[in-house]
Amino acid sequence: MQLYVMRHGETDWNINFRLQGRSDIPLNENGRDMAMKASEGMKDIPFTKIYTSPLVRAYETARIIRRDRDIPIITDERIIEISFGENEGKLYDKNHPELFPDLAKFFREPDIYVPADGGETIDALKERTKNFIDFIADTYDNTDEVILVTTHGAAIRGIMSYIKNTSVRDFWKGGVQSNCGVTIMETQGHSLKIISENVTYP
Repeated sequence: MQLYVMRHGETDWNINFRLQGRSDIPLNENGRDMAMKASEGMKDIPFTKIYTSPLVRAYETARIIRRDRDIPIITDERIIEISFGENEGKLYDKNHPELFPDLAKFFREPDIYVPADGGETIDALKERTKNFIDFIADTYDNTDEVILVTTHGAAIRGIMSYIKNTSVRDFWKGGVQSNCGVTIMETQGHSLKIISENVTYP
């Protein structure tokens, strides 16, 4: 089994430095163009299934990548983006973290990050994305399935931190995957091996 884990295309909140989390923000025109270019670059990959976050920016990316192929798209809550609770929609400029001391902990000191009311902890995100990856590895090991997953920046870090066995302190090690960037993995005895990270398909 091969697994392609893709971040959704660009949204207006991405370029305006707003925390999206569970807010259901659609792709912007550039995001759709990104996905169309990726779709063209991936048209010969013989996907058999697509799993996606239920949020529209990830689901729309999945539909664009699928093109007119008869491939099922399956939504899965385990790969939805982390919730920022009351901080959703707030501005965060990573170039000026001193202006956002609480939010800066999420990106710079994740091991001491405490979510706002209604938000999700990084540990909770890591646990549910781990459950998703375990499900994929157990279900499709020793098969010829080629699976696309469309999800989000923090959700992908949760997946990667599990596969690489990194601590919460190193949650962001490796950085945020680019919009429409793809990490490719394959099963190896009920576990996943990373083949390449953050590949873009022009």
